[in-house]
Amino acid sequence: MITHPTAVELVDVVARWIDGVRPNLSGRDAFMARVAVNALGIVSRELREGPAAEAAAVARLAELLGHEGGFAELNAELCGRLRAGEMDAATPGLLAALEAGASAQIAIDQPNYRPEES
Repeated sequence: MITHPTAVELVDVVARWIDGVRPNLSGRDAFMARVAVNALGIVSRELREGPAAEAAAVARLAELLGHEGGFAELNAELCGRLRAGEMDAATPGLLAALEAGASAQIAIDQPNYRPEES
């Protein structure tokens, strides 16, 4: 049986390689290498964590909106209801659902981000 590296493994190895050669670079090339490593980190986390995050978002949105559907459909409906004023901060569960969604996205995009406590 042929085994092959997964997409996550390929992305991670390329990121490690770029990070390894980055100290030999200078100026713009070093900066762009760092940007590339960060972008590949986001891709890797999206591949690993994205499906579970989307499934959780679908469950939250379905509960909030009162029916099943796909992520794009439910998200579009939520946006439409917010724009129309049919839902607002007083809507039960809305703020918690939005916070959970934002937190999941931040965990993928910027996992080291720690918001200031207010």
